[in-house]
Amino acid sequence: MNPSRAETLLGFDYGLRRVGVASGNALTGTATPLTTLQAQGKAVFAPIEALLREWQPDALVVGIPRHPDGTPHAMTAAALKFAASLRGRFHKPVHEVDERYTSVEAESLGATDVDAAAAALILEQYMREPQP
Repeated sequence: MNPSRAETLLGFDYGLRRVGVASGNALTGTATPLTTLQAQGKAVFAPIEALLREWQPDALVVGIPRHPDGTPHAMTAAALKFAASLRGRFHKPVHEVDERYTSVEAESLGATDVDAAAAALILEQYMREPQP
C-alpha cells in the first residue's frame, strides 16, 4: 500500500433520487455498505455532513457512470457535478472512479441495499487501482 494514500474513505454511488454510501479502509482494501440516502438536490449534503463527522474520512470517492463504450451520458455530468460539490463543501480530496456496472454487480451478488453495495464496489475498485 502506498503510504500517501488515504486510510479511511467514504464512497458514493450517486443518483438523482438516491445516493449509496460505503466506508472503506485502504490498509485492508475492504469496503462496507453503510446506507442509502433518499434526499435529493442540495438536501443530500446535510446527511453527508453527518456521515463525514461520524467517519472522519481522509478522502471521498465518487463513482462516475458512463456508457459501456466509455462515452459520457447525462448521469456522467450529474455525478461529476456532485463530486465537485463535495470538494467545494467539505474540502476533502475527492477521487472519481469509472463505475460502469456496479449496480448490476451489486444486484447479482444479492445485495439488499443495491446503492450502498454499489458504493462499496466503487471503493474496492478505487483501492485496487494504482494511485499516483
